Amino acid sequence: MNRTPTPLSRRRVTVMGLGRFGGGVGVTRFLAEHDARILLTDTLDQDRLGPSLDSLRDLIDDGRIELRLGEHREDDFTSADLVVVNPAVNPATNAYTRAASNAGVPLTSEIRLLIERLPTPHVLGITGSAGKSTTTVMLHHALVDALGDERVWLGGNLGGSLLMDLPRIQPDHRVVLELSSFMLDGLRHDRWSPRVAVVTNLHPNHLDWHGSFEHYADSKQQILEHQQPHDAAVLGSSCADRLRPRTPRVVWSDTSWVESQWLPPLRVLGEHNRANARLAIEAAGQTGFDRNAAAASLATFNGLPHRLRVIGEREGVRFVDDSKSTTPEAAILAIDACRSDFPDARLHVILGGYDKGADLAPLARHAAAHTHAIYAIGQTGPSILDAAQGQDAECVDAQTVADAVTHALGHTTPGDVVLLSPGCASWDQFTNYEQRGRAFAEAAGCAQ
Repeated sequence: MNRTPTPLSRRRVTVMGLGRFGGGVGVTRFLAEHDARILLTDTLDQDRLGPSLDSLRDLIDDGRIELRLGEHREDDFTSADLVVVNPAVNPATNAYTRAASNAGVPLTSEIRLLIERLPTPHVLGITGSAGKSTTTVMLHHALVDALGDERVWLGGNLGGSLLMDLPRIQPDHRVVLELSSFMLDGLRHDRWSPRVAVVTNLHPNHLDWHGSFEHYADSKQQILEHQQPHDAAVLGSSCADRLRPRTPRVVWSDTSWVESQWLPPLRVLGEHNRANARLAIEAAGQTGFDRNAAAASLATFNGLPHRLRVIGEREGVRFVDDSKSTTPEAAILAIDACRSDFPDARLHVILGGYDKGADLAPLARHAAAHTHAIYAIGQTGPSILDAAQGQDAECVDAQTVADAVTHALGHTTPGDVVLLSPGCASWDQFTNYEQRGRAFAEAAGCAQ
C-alpha cells in the first residue's frame, strides 16, 4: 500500500453526505484542521440536518465550510480536487461520483483517510455478514482489560471517527476497526489489509448495493487480500468456500485453540455469541495476548444495545431486542439462541422491514417451524407471511412494531418470550435500527 497521505491543504474537497446522525462530522472537522477548502453537500435540507449542522456551527460561522443542502450539483463534484464519499454510496453507480471520476477527480472516504495516516501497524480489522459489531466490541473489551483504555482505540463502522484522535495514537497502540463491505470495497484501491483480520461469517447481504453475492464476497476478500506472511487471519468456518487467505497464519473457528477450551459464562445470549467470543479471544491471541486472560475478561462483557439483549419483563413475559438483526441469517441465529437459552418458553418473533433483496423464505420457514407466533411488519411482511403459511406457528400481519407488540401481548402467557429480530433493514419505517429498537422497547413498556 502507498502510505503517502492524500494532500489536503488548500485543496477543494467536496464532502458527500453529512447525515442526520452526524456521520460526516468527524471527517469534516479533520479536513478543516488540515486547511482544506470544504464544500459539504447533502440531499437533506437544513431542518432535517439540524443537530449535525449544530455540531459544525463554529466552522460554518467562520466561513470554513460552504454548504449545499437539499440537493447535489454535478459541478460541485467535477470541479473539486477531491471527493469524500459516504460509505453508503456506491461510487460505481452513483451519478455524481461517476461524474467526478470521469472528470479525473479522485474519490476517497473517511476510512481511507484514516488508514493512510495511522501511525501504528497494530490494526485488528473485523468484518462479516453477522456478528461483526459484537466481535469487534468483545475484542476491544479484552484488549482494554489487558492494556488499558488509553492504549486501545475503537473505530471504523463502530465507535465513531478516529481522524481527530490521530495525534494521540502511538506506534505501539492497538486499533480495532469494524469494517463494512462498503468500506472494504473502497479500501481495495489502497492495497491494504489489517495485521489481524477477522471474518465472522459470510452470507448474502447488501445485494441492493453490491449487485451480486460475488461482488459482496469480493469486497469482503479485501480484508485478507493484502496481508503479509507475518499477519494473521481468524475466519469463521462458513467463509471457506468464498474467501482466500493470503497469509500462512490462518485460524479457522472450528479448529482454533479456543474451540476446545473453557469459556466462562457470558452475559450475552446465544451460541453464536459464544462463537463471536471465541473469534475475539483468538484474535487477541494472534496479536500477542494471553487467550485465557482474554476469555476471562469476556465474562464481564454486557453486550451491545439492540443486539439480542433482554430489555425487560412485563407480566412475566420477557422482551428481547435484536433490532440490529438486518439479515435473515442473523434472525435465524437469534431465534435459535432464544430457543436454546429459554428452552421452556413459547417464542413470539417479530420479522420484516425494508427489502434489501435477500431471500427471506428460509427465515420465514425456520420461524414458522420453531416459534409459537410470527408477527410480520414492514415492506417484506407479506412475503414472509406467504412463505410461513402451512406450518404450526400463528402468522399475524402486524405491519408496525407497535402493532406487533400489541398483538403479541394479546397472545402471550407468563414465561413467554417476545423477540424483535426483523432479519431486514429498518429503512422502510425507521431512520435506523436503533430507532426501531427504541420503538419496540416503548411499545413493550421497557423503555429506559
